[in-house]
Amino acid sequence: MNALVTANPLREPLDAPRPDPAIPAFHARMPAYSPTLLFDVPDLARRFGVRRVLVKAETRRMGLPSFKILGASWATYRAICDHLGYEPVPWRNINELAANLAHLRPFKLATATDGNHGRAVAFMARLLGFGCHIFVPRGMVEARIQAIRSEGALVTVVDGTYDEAVARAAEEASPTCLVISDTSWPGYEETPARVIEGYSTIFTEIDDAIDASGLDRPDMVVIPMGVGAFMAAGVEHYRQDGDTTTIVGVEPVDANCVQASATAGQITNVPGPHESIMVGLNCGTPSLIAWPLVSAGVDWLVSIDDETARQAMRDLAEVGIVAGETGAAALGGFAALAGDPAWTSALADPEAATVLLVVTEGATDPRSYTEIVGRGPETVGRVITAVS
Repeated sequence: MNALVTANPLREPLDAPRPDPAIPAFHARMPAYSPTLLFDVPDLARRFGVRRVLVKAETRRMGLPSFKILGASWATYRAICDHLGYEPVPWRNINELAANLAHLRPFKLATATDGNHGRAVAFMARLLGFGCHIFVPRGMVEARIQAIRSEGALVTVVDGTYDEAVARAAEEASPTCLVISDTSWPGYEETPARVIEGYSTIFTEIDDAIDASGLDRPDMVVIPMGVGAFMAAGVEHYRQDGDTTTIVGVEPVDANCVQASATAGQITNVPGPHESIMVGLNCGTPSLIAWPLVSAGVDWLVSIDDETARQAMRDLAEVGIVAGETGAAALGGFAALAGDPAWTSALADPEAATVLLVVTEGATDPRSYTEIVGRGPETVGRVITAVS
């Protein structure tokens, strides 16, 4: 295992505001909405010597294999409202909203992505009857490109890194095109902030499931990090009312932009190429809008190599959970922390602790998943018997 574990030197007291209750109400009107599963995994708890390991599995969300639609849908809706200068007339479902917005057509959404966010934006554009243009970095796996195209989007491969794809997508902004990015830059901060807000629904669902089951709130939460948008939502949730939950962020070793920035004491670029199999985390620069929350609110920063992610995929499959390379990073990072000398200071009493791992995607590349895990994602969680 090749990993780097560091305590966040920028950690400071933080009291975040509560999210807008209109956000989960908005998501409830999206097609096929239902809370994703929260697994109690005693096999992992025994392995790591903790009381309980919970896994929030964002592997199937509204028909997509990741959590990203929560941020993309809310940010798109708010950007449209800002564009119009008013809220659309009351609507009960996405078809009514699309009908209310028909007068905007021809209209387009655009963004950059290394996979899941772009597909979510394309999905939202299709539901609303809009066009969509997605920019991806060089070397992105063809399966992820085809998944975006399956939503009806035009995909352009940029000869460069994710950050260069972001710059190219920003050029698409016009009176008939909204850029829905999950990272920010000077002068473009409102929409990425809405993306962060949209992710809050995940943590509301976790609290609801824990309360309904009579479980203890987590003592430690482990979240994969790219530019930091999703982590910012986690920080906002677990830094309310003096909450002392230990927050752990996980990145690839060659794209650990948050860890490098925290060590440097300021936003720092980690130059590419970023070629980890954890493609959703291949980001060279933290989001400006996420950085204040992430830099102050995360306790531990862990960067892991690809083999650690692969092993985490296999370990999750063994307990019946399908996780893609990016999604499995939470378990990989937790394993790295638990095997590091820092573990003794990360949790005061591990044997009494509840640890929450957030798995952010399913098998977004089924062929790669099968090669790594040794069986197809459709078989995970099922009992397979030999035929004589």
